[in-house]
Amino acid sequence: MSEIDSHTGAPDDDLLAAEYVLGVLAAPDRGAAARRIERDHAFAASVAGWEARLAPWTDEIAPVVPPAAVWDRIAGSLPAQKAPASSVWENLAFWRGLTVATGALAAASIAALVYFGTAESKSPLIASLDGAGRHVFVATVDPRRATVLVVPASFSPEPGRVPELWLIAPGGKPRSLGLLNAEKPVTLVVPAGLLPRANTQAVLAVSIEPPGGSPTGAPTGPVIAQGKLTNL
Repeated sequence: MSEIDSHTGAPDDDLLAAEYVLGVLAAPDRGAAARRIERDHAFAASVAGWEARLAPWTDEIAPVVPPAAVWDRIAGSLPAQKAPASSVWENLAFWRGLTVATGALAAASIAALVYFGTAESKSPLIASLDGAGRHVFVATVDPRRATVLVVPASFSPEPGRVPELWLIAPGGKPRSLGLLNAEKPVTLVVPAGLLPRANTQAVLAVSIEPPGGSPTGAPTGPVIAQGKLTNL
């Protein structure tokens, strides 16, 4: 993404702030964004807001201590003088406590980017699908595109079985939205007749089904995770 210097308040500013917080900018763009934080109070507030919004997800990340040799090599590659970290996301001590492989932070990141892509239209919805005291999947509904993005966080697949996503509106029966993938994010189309029911009163749930999905049109296996849709 190219540097944005003089369009504070534009939709791209939120996207730039999010990309800065998530650490996905190329080095030149990240440097430009860091300089902008120092002079543009509105942009700095946007960055701080997304740090506060995404930081709670790190509470779910199990600490992993890398070998000392890893940090020795990193320290040896750094300049002798380095400016203080401008945010929690740039703090080396903070990152030492995180595991890159953790799905929860990745899920939060993707969900946040989906939000920015739809912010100008209908408000997106998010649900943390939890079971057994952990995040199993994270789902984001995009009403404008009539899609739901589902990201595996800590799902453990069962041989010969598949996870299936269900939408449950108040007083209604579970309606299948499609099959999920244990290894990667999946985007499913929400049928037009179900889209109005995908609101903050509805629940998303995941059941374990035979290959190809439930043969009955209703959950046949155990429900391993569920969560209520909320505004992002």
